[in-house]
Amino acid sequence: MRNLLAAILFACAAWPAQAQLSIEITGAGGQRIAIAVAPLAGEGALLDGANASISAIVRADLERSGLFRGLEVPRLVPQLTEASSVNYAEWRSRLADTLVLGSVAARPDGRFEVRFRLYDVVRQVALGGVAYTLTREQVRATAHRIADYVYEKLTGEKGVFSTRIAYVVKRGERFELQVADADGANEQAMLVSAEPIISPAWSPDGRRLAYVSFQNKKPIVYVQDIEVPKQQIVANFKGSNSAPAWSPDGRRLALVLTRDGNSQIYLINPDGSNLQRLTRSSGIDTEPFFSPDGQWLFFTSDRGGSPQIYRMPAAGGDAQRVTFEGSYNVSPRVSPDGKNLAFIMRDGSRFQAALLDLNTRQVQVLTDSDLDESPSFAPNGRQILLATIIAGRGVLTSVSADGRVKQRLTVSAADVREPAWGPLNK
Repeated sequence: MRNLLAAILFACAAWPAQAQLSIEITGAGGQRIAIAVAPLAGEGALLDGANASISAIVRADLERSGLFRGLEVPRLVPQLTEASSVNYAEWRSRLADTLVLGSVAARPDGRFEVRFRLYDVVRQVALGGVAYTLTREQVRATAHRIADYVYEKLTGEKGVFSTRIAYVVKRGERFELQVADADGANEQAMLVSAEPIISPAWSPDGRRLAYVSFQNKKPIVYVQDIEVPKQQIVANFKGSNSAPAWSPDGRRLALVLTRDGNSQIYLINPDGSNLQRLTRSSGIDTEPFFSPDGQWLFFTSDRGGSPQIYRMPAAGGDAQRVTFEGSYNVSPRVSPDGKNLAFIMRDGSRFQAALLDLNTRQVQVLTDSDLDESPSFAPNGRQILLATIIAGRGVLTSVSADGRVKQRLTVSAADVREPAWGPLNK
């Protein structure tokens, strides 16, 4: 356990540099919905060399979920719009189950309006549509919103294409805390440091990040507003300050301090006030994570002799052991619906992402990799983002909660680690 903590804190110091994350789908689900996203009439007016088309982004988003199979749609002449009559037989002959048609029009104020409609080709009905106003700079954000709309209409679940992810990249001799769209685009450095940065955690409103930085030659917990690049120290006590986790209401942080000896779990306000000790074991207690209802705090502890996952009331109280399969289980992350627990389990020399059904106690290993770490659920619970070591280099991967859909997110010639998936947009 002590070796694990040392690895968590210091292994990233050896990371070998970055551009935008690229995504490769390495596995897909079984029965996928065939969707045709026709080029939107007039969307060429929004292309400036930097943007992909709205229709291309929507299709890529949906394919990345693993639930959809995008169909090639040639640019039609004349182009169809959301107001066009739909020849369902023709689209069915193209093997489409669903169809998106739309248009882009310039507005007098210099902005644009995009309109689209979604059709069920099999049932031959329109399922709805929306109009959005946007600028050229909002092409990707608008496309993600359209993909979210389509995803929710067809699956009944919230889409996560408009969400953001945080991760740490090593460029040369410096570390960067990056925030990007869920597809890896629009990356932005929140912090650049010559010292390691670890454990980013999103606030529930998606406006702040808590993280640990070694920029002052020791681990200190900070909180930073996403829009304002200004750090606030939350915990800089004697010894190590690490592993911040937000409460669901955003009013408290759980974190790990060694100020009183071994690593123990404390609660603190995001402004650094009102420190409260929660655990008092003779072992190492670390990696806290709140249940979605805020009632429980899950954490890793070696109090029983080997690293296992426990839970305790978030206000303090007796701890209950949660994991029993295997001798090494760490990094608990509860699903957004509170039904499942993602964690890292050791099988021989392999460290793999696993999922525990908290009701049935069934455990499923989700990956076939050797060195997984830092699991993070998508806010709809469908996917889990991970860091994985492949050929000696850190990459991000994602796996669906059923283990069937796998993706790899890489940065050319760089190590990428410490992923955290942000919340749904409010």
